[in-house]
Amino acid sequence: MTRPFLLSLYGAALSALSPLAGPVFRARAAKGKEDRARIGERMGRTDIARPDGPLVWLHGASVGETRVNLALAGALAAARPGLNLLLTTQTRTAAQIVQRDAPPGAIHQFVPLDAPAPARRFLDHWRPDLAVFAESELWPSLIAGAAARGIPLALANARMSASSLRGWARFPRCAAWLLSRFSWIGAGDTATAGGLAGLSGRAVAFTGNVKLDAPQPAYDTAALAALKEAIGARMTWCAASTHEGEEETILEAHRALRFGAPDALLILCPRHPERGDAVEATIRTAGMTSARRSRGEAPGADTDVYLADTIGEMGVLLRAAPVVLLGGALVPGIGGHNPAEPVRAGAALMSGPHTHNFADVFSALAERGGAAVVEEEGQIAQTCAGLLANPERRAAMRRAAETVLYESAGATARTVEALTGLLDGAGQ
Repeated sequence: MTRPFLLSLYGAALSALSPLAGPVFRARAAKGKEDRARIGERMGRTDIARPDGPLVWLHGASVGETRVNLALAGALAAARPGLNLLLTTQTRTAAQIVQRDAPPGAIHQFVPLDAPAPARRFLDHWRPDLAVFAESELWPSLIAGAAARGIPLALANARMSASSLRGWARFPRCAAWLLSRFSWIGAGDTATAGGLAGLSGRAVAFTGNVKLDAPQPAYDTAALAALKEAIGARMTWCAASTHEGEEETILEAHRALRFGAPDALLILCPRHPERGDAVEATIRTAGMTSARRSRGEAPGADTDVYLADTIGEMGVLLRAAPVVLLGGALVPGIGGHNPAEPVRAGAALMSGPHTHNFADVFSALAERGGAAVVEEEGQIAQTCAGLLANPERRAAMRRAAETVLYESAGATARTVEALTGLLDGAGQ
């Protein structure tokens, strides 16, 4: 199949706009959205030499995709000692997570602009033996360049919302051409598996969701003890991985909760810690007091909301509250986040209704009583209050959720088996 005209036009348009990329990246750096010292990587340039030996490149733009790639990278490193691993991200938050959690020796780079010249420089320098794109990362120039060089391509933990699948269906030749470049596609949920099979006209493996294999989030015992001491006997709940547009609803729910429990404390953890200033302003506008973890502050007796805008401490924060509302699902368009972390941290789970990223597992959780689905502030407050007052119900929810997660495990092993097969030349 020849490359569709629209994809050729896409490449030509980005080539024409590439001279503007430098100023745009520098402007983003001034706002903290790019690393000024590493803008060259966004144009496919680097001072790091490619190591000798086979190299697997794993790309994930933001935090969620990056966590998938870190799980795969760790499993690949264990299965193939000495394998070189290159992880690329787009956001700075994801880059920090890679630098903290990647296997020893792994290399991090910011992904280049998806224009022909930066993609060519990147691919010619790194010469990966296998390229792995996570979830919904379909970048035409990078995909086409890798395929043209004979580099096997895998789409791992693929997930697409119904609206994304409908969007690609409006450009069937583009979708089929891009998907045909992949040697292997593994879907994280059944809806994505069926949708991508329909778009590509080929078999798509249903592997299950790699994120559900996540172990208990690590935590610092001293930090947890200090936080619990600061909280004391206060009724406490946590809203984790929240997004813009959700905090207002959560704060109103907290206000309603405090009518019955005036000393109740909310631990609020924005998904992107760089939003700390904006979230702090939202708390202030809501007429509530806050303490901010990024400043080294602890919640005091007069703190309404503890703003936990740090990276790498979710294990501590989730264990500090017996009930967790998982963000990303109160407003449409995000799709929800991984329920495994709060469940494995021992929390009873609440979630909004918009959970298409984890549709299969949230459906099972709701059906078996492993999660409470909430939508508006009154419902959130009422459900949260009931859970906080009923430890037996919380324990039953955790048991049900843990059973669902156990039955959903194994995606990492299935995916790594396929990837090592591609490395060995066994891919179709």
